[in-house]
Amino acid sequence: MKTVLFDYGNVVSLPQAPEDVARMAGGDPGFEDRYWEVRLDFDRGSLDPAAYWSHVYGRPMAGADLEAVVALDVASWSRPNEETVAIIDELAGVGVPMALLSNMPVCVAEGIDGLPFMRPIGPRFYSGRMGRVKPEAEIFHETVAWLGVAPADLVFVDDRLENVAAAERAGLAAVHFRDAAALREDLKTLLG
Repeated sequence: MKTVLFDYGNVVSLPQAPEDVARMAGGDPGFEDRYWEVRLDFDRGSLDPAAYWSHVYGRPMAGADLEAVVALDVASWSRPNEETVAIIDELAGVGVPMALLSNMPVCVAEGIDGLPFMRPIGPRFYSGRMGRVKPEAEIFHETVAWLGVAPADLVFVDDRLENVAAAERAGLAAVHFRDAAALREDLKTLLG
């Protein structure tokens, strides 16, 4: 049986809501650019939360200020895509194994791991714990090795085309996530 390997952000979860980003930005017009500028380094774990958020805000971040912004960041990624969650529940109901592979810093992973809609998905692979990020080939090879399955027995679902292409190069079947309706059709074809 094939295992469905989900990405998290913009697939299982909804994109960040503008009001969540605005809360973190606090009126700073350059916030979003700085948020994404070194996010992959944060996702990889080469920047810790204090270093990342100090870069984003342009001032040292520590203590209660740091804890508050980490909580806001976690909350911004905690809204489920209910249509994708319905597919996950359907797959769980028929015994399809599922796992997660996400570019995510450890502090965010710790925050979303306990969300109720995540229960059917496991094991979960987070870039911050692996020291690698998608679309690097090694993150796919390590995930496949840990799962102990053939690459062709994994169906990888991601919203970013470069990650889909990297998964395919690593031998996985891959689906470009556009919306839940298209995903349902793609999975019918790939899972049989």
